[in-house]
Amino acid sequence: MNQDSRPVVQDYFLKPGFIYLPDRPTTISTVLGSSVAVSLYDKSLKTGGMNHFLFPFVCGREKTTALYGNVAVLTLIRMMADNGSKLSDLEAQIFGGAFNKEYSKRNIGKDNFKSARHILSDKKIKIVSEDVGGELGRKIIFNTANYEIGILKVGHLRESDWYPYSNDR
Repeated sequence: MNQDSRPVVQDYFLKPGFIYLPDRPTTISTVLGSSVAVSLYDKSLKTGGMNHFLFPFVCGREKTTALYGNVAVLTLIRMMADNGSKLSDLEAQIFGGAFNKEYSKRNIGKDNFKSARHILSDKKIKIVSEDVGGELGRKIIFNTANYEIGILKVGHLRESDWYPYSNDR
């Protein structure tokens, strides 16, 4: 794999309901429980982006936001295409979707990652890796310069895990 030799010039913390496609090498980080993040990487253009959503899908247009998987995944794909990517050059990774029965009776995490899988499959985008399900939360770090991704599994999420850069924003 050819790696981008440009240094990472910024860090970005991706909050739930957001999509980020940087125009320069960036380290994108996020924290997931039952929510899901999808990273897309264009192996030809050496660019990548990520979304973070809380719910699998929205049916009506009145709440069409990136909090919903069907909106977040399709919008990230469209943003990559608008940036010059061909769908055949995109690779995806899916993270999150934990389920902790102490907090909920419904396994929304599973619904979330199944929603992402379905959309990516429908668009014929290759899923090269998944780290989904289970009972543990995850901290994700995505280096868009070279498509390296770090995953830290955590049993308990703290406020500082969710908003590590809150003083920067």
